[in-house]
Amino acid sequence: MIASRLLAAAVIVAVSAPAAAVFAHARLVRSTPAAGAVVASPGVVALTFSERMVPAFSGFDLVDASGREAAVRTTVSEDGKTLSGRLSRPLAAGAWTVNWRIASGDGHRMTGSYGFTVR
Repeated sequence: MIASRLLAAAVIVAVSAPAAAVFAHARLVRSTPAAGAVVASPGVVALTFSERMVPAFSGFDLVDASGREAAVRTTVSEDGKTLSGRLSRPLAAGAWTVNWRIASGDGHRMTGSYGFTVR
């Protein structure tokens, strides 16, 4: 009786483990500038995620308080986890919002945003 219960529990764990990995979503683990930071105008904005992303479906917009977008040229790191954007010119002082969107390797799309301030 105990052996059959242990076997059943082992089967449930074995079947559930791969499913948990499939349904995991990438999350933002680090950003430069950091959320809420007050910084001098950055030359690059970088977002690092917990999983690889699909570059063709990943990017971000950098928007000031009046809704104007800054020109950003994005690239993805070799490991596929960091999305970086090089700014074409310095950001003006004030509040900025990073609106990001990515597609992880399993096809799940995620979005998010955070703000920082340029002094």
